[in-house]
Amino acid sequence: MSQEMLVDIRNLTIRFGRKVVVNDLSLQVAEGERIAIVGESGSGKTLTGLSLIGLLPEGGDVTGSVSIKIGREQTKAHDLLKLSERELRGIRGKDVAMIFQEPMTALNPLYTVGNQIMEAVQCHEPLLTQQECKSRAIALLTKTGIPQPEERFSYYPHQLSGGQRQRAMIAMALACKPRLLIADEPTTALDPSLRLQILDLLKELQEDAKADGGMAVILITHDLNIVRYFAQRVAVMHQGKLLECRSTEEVFDRPEHTYTESLVHSSPVRNVLPLVPIAPVLLKAQDICVDYPKAGSGFLSTGIKKFIRGLHFSDLFKREYESVVKNISLDLKQGETLGIIGESGSGKSTLAMALLDLLGQTGARTSGQVEVLGYSWAKMTSRERSQLRASFQVIFQDPFGSLSPRMTVGQIIGEGLALHQPTLSEDGRKARVIEVLKEVGLDRTAYNRYPHEFSGGQRQRIAIARALILKPQILVLDEPTSALDVTIQKQVLTLLSDLQHKYNMAYLLISHDLEVVHAMSHRIITLKKGKQINHVAL
Repeated sequence: MSQEMLVDIRNLTIRFGRKVVVNDLSLQVAEGERIAIVGESGSGKTLTGLSLIGLLPEGGDVTGSVSIKIGREQTKAHDLLKLSERELRGIRGKDVAMIFQEPMTALNPLYTVGNQIMEAVQCHEPLLTQQECKSRAIALLTKTGIPQPEERFSYYPHQLSGGQRQRAMIAMALACKPRLLIADEPTTALDPSLRLQILDLLKELQEDAKADGGMAVILITHDLNIVRYFAQRVAVMHQGKLLECRSTEEVFDRPEHTYTESLVHSSPVRNVLPLVPIAPVLLKAQDICVDYPKAGSGFLSTGIKKFIRGLHFSDLFKREYESVVKNISLDLKQGETLGIIGESGSGKSTLAMALLDLLGQTGARTSGQVEVLGYSWAKMTSRERSQLRASFQVIFQDPFGSLSPRMTVGQIIGEGLALHQPTLSEDGRKARVIEVLKEVGLDRTAYNRYPHEFSGGQRQRIAIARALILKPQILVLDEPTSALDVTIQKQVLTLLSDLQHKYNMAYLLISHDLEVVHAMSHRIITLKKGKQINHVAL
C-alpha cells in the first residue's frame, strides 16, 4: 500500500438546522488504501460519504475541509468543499465515484442499465466512439458477475433482481477508473459468494490502478464479515463522532471503545420455538411458475424479424419470455418461519411477489395455485383479496423505494389502519403508530418526519413497522435486515421473534445472510435459477 496521502478530511461537521449529525470528524486515506467506516444506522456514515462529493440532502450545512489530490498532475490537493457545482460535476465519476446504498432509487428507471453505464463513460471520455463505450459497459457488467451481460445491457432497472441492480451500480461507478471509490453498502443485496467476488473485484481493480497512482476505497458498511475480509483500517462512528480508527486486526482483536466491542461481538441468536403439532397451514402454493417478458421482445423487435422471415402475421404480437420461477411448491404453518435462500437472480423475491399476487402490472405470466388462510387467490374477488391482505403483509427489499416521499412516517404506517380499520379514531390510530415505532426502535419524534430524513437502516425499521401494525398472520420478510447494522439487526430479529411468539405469526424469510436465516427458520428452501434444489428442516 502506498503511503502517499490521497484524502485528508479535517474537522468535518455536518448540520441540518440545529442538529449536528457529523461532529468534528478528521480522517486520512492513503493512495491505494482500503478503509471501512462502520457504525450503527444514523451514525453519520453515509452522510460523510455524500459530503465528499457534494451530494448532501437539501438543508445540509457542511464545514471543515476535504483535501484530495485530483487532476492530471495528481500532486496539488483541492478542497472539495470549496469547489463550485460545475467543478464538482467534472470530478464525480472521474476522480471520485460512489456506489449508492439503494440501487433502485439511484438508477434512472427510464434508461437501460447499459445506457446509464455508457453515459458515465461518455461524460468524461468524449473521444471514445459509441461502440467503444458499449464494449466497456458490457465488459464491466461481465466483471461484476451479471449473467448474459450482452442481453442484460438492454434491460431496465426494474427487470433486474436486487443483486443485479447493485452490480450494475458498481459497474457504473468503476466505469472511469476513479482515484477514490466511496462504496456505501455495495454488497447489501448480494449473496455471500457474490459478495466475496465483488470484494475481490475491487481488490483486483486496485491492483490494475497502481500504475496510475492507485485507487483508494472507502467502504461504508454494517457487515463486519466483509470489513474483516476487505479493509486494511477501520473507522468506527457512533452518533456522528469518530470513536477510533486503527488497523482491522487491532479493532477486531483489541477494541478500545465499549461501543466497538459491542459491534464486534454482536451476532444473531437462534430463538425458534417448536411448532404445535396441529398447527394449521396458513399459506400453500402448488407448482408456481413465473415468466418475465424478455427485454426488446414484442411488436417492434422480434415480432417484425419473425414476420420478415415469412412467419404468420400473428407473430408480430408475440412476446418472448424468460422463465424465472419454475414449479415451486411450498406450505407455511402458523407460527413457522420458512427461510428461502439462493444466489442473486435465483427467483426468491419473484416467488414472494407471486405468492402475494403482486405481479399483475409487471407483464409477467404466472401459473399455479396459491391458497392464503384456506382461500384461493384465483377464486376471490378484488374486494375479498383487499380484505385478506390485512393478514398477509410484506417488508420489501428496498425500503426507500417502497416508502412514499410525500407522506410522513405517521401517515405511511397509519395508512393500513385507515384502510382496514376505518372506525378507529385519529387519536387511536396515532397511539398505535407511536407504539409500533417504539417496538422497532424509533421514538415518537419520527411520527411527523419524512422518509428522506432517515438513514437506510432507519427506513428499513419504518417499513417493518408499517407491516407489523396490522398484526398480520403471514409476513413476507424480503431481506428485512439487509440495511441494518449488527447491533440493530440483532434487536430487530429479537423483535420479530418475540412478535412471532406473541401473535403466532408465520414468516416467509428471504435473505442472503445465512446467520439470519439459521437464527429464525424452522425450515430452509434453496433456489437456483428458479428451481428448488434443496429443502432442509433445522
